[in-house]
Amino acid sequence: MVQSGPGLNEPKTSNTQPLSAKDRCSMNDAKPQLNPMLKLALDLGPLLLFFFANAKPALFEPWIAPLIPAAVATGERAGIFVATAVFMVAILAALVISYVLTRRLPMMAVVSAVIVVVFGGATLIFQNETFIKLKPTIIYLLFTGTLFGGLIFRKPLLAMVFDQMFHLNDEGWRKLTIRWALFFLGLAILNEIVWRTQSTDTWVTFKVFGVMPLTFIFAALQYPLLTKHEANSKK
Repeated sequence: MVQSGPGLNEPKTSNTQPLSAKDRCSMNDAKPQLNPMLKLALDLGPLLLFFFANAKPALFEPWIAPLIPAAVATGERAGIFVATAVFMVAILAALVISYVLTRRLPMMAVVSAVIVVVFGGATLIFQNETFIKLKPTIIYLLFTGTLFGGLIFRKPLLAMVFDQMFHLNDEGWRKLTIRWALFFLGLAILNEIVWRTQSTDTWVTFKVFGVMPLTFIFAALQYPLLTKHEANSKK
């Protein structure tokens, strides 16, 4: 006669539990990380090249001539088309460098690179700068929708956007997600206002020297929230 031991005939239950914010951060710590200054250079380098290529297209045109239709390589509007081609090459190069050093691709960088290539390519093919001007709006709205979608499905998608730069508890991620989603929405509206009412050169200057300072200032203002909701905080 076979004796039944404790739990022999009982249905098995799963011990799998959802990962907490602290567990996710611990797993991420094992991944190789870029030097902060190098990461900043890879993030901002393509934008700075975009600005300088728009201002001095003749310096860059010989290097990216195969990417630019002959009809737009010279003339008053040459700057934005040369800058677009330079931007496409630079952002792809930054993505490759990031992958070689870390063996992974940050979600934010991948999304940005894809949209830059698609809208930048359309700008050059159709010889219409409207496409590249719409690119930031599309990216900001995409991030806004993604972050709010993450809130609905209770997924910490902001950690993917920021490539796990911060270690927060779940409440911290929720609050930070709402703030950044609204900030990206504001940038989308602001970009639409600027490119539709200002000259191309003004828009390029705003894109590089307006959006970056605004982003840094907004990020700095989140410091109290970051310290209050650190994953290992006892508060």
